[in-house]
Amino acid sequence: MKVEQLYISPGHNFFGHHEQPPGEHLIIEQAELECVAGSGIRGDRFFDYKEQYKGQITFFSSEVFAEVCAQLNVEDKLPGVTRRNVITVDVDLNSLVGEEFEVQGVRFSGVCECSPCYWMDLAIAPGAEILLKGRGGLRARILTDGMLRAHR
Repeated sequence: MKVEQLYISPGHNFFGHHEQPPGEHLIIEQAELECVAGSGIRGDRFFDYKEQYKGQITFFSSEVFAEVCAQLNVEDKLPGVTRRNVITVDVDLNSLVGEEFEVQGVRFSGVCECSPCYWMDLAIAPGAEILLKGRGGLRARILTDGMLRAHR
């Protein structure tokens, strides 16, 4: 799996904001992320969120993002707007649900799809939620400590 971009955010913009305006926490692109087994990504809003949390790290496909943007005529957005941590290239993320896998020496357990919600229509463009159904990314647990690095 190629890692194209990495992101963290110190706070929640959508999570816990149902029927409220989104938060204003930036999504910050990183050259590398420190993955901590059982805890998440150091510096991210979900670090030590709760024991065995299914979304200690999230993955999203660069190809899916490009396809959705093309269908919605969006040209001014980066994949970070999805608020996923790891933007990947050349991998079927749905095939990793229920599987253990390794990226750059760090082990992960794929838990479930990172299902899109109505916020995607605001983050990307109206219609994004529907286009992302079944391909919204992957939620995973971190099994071993290590660093992930972006390769652009």
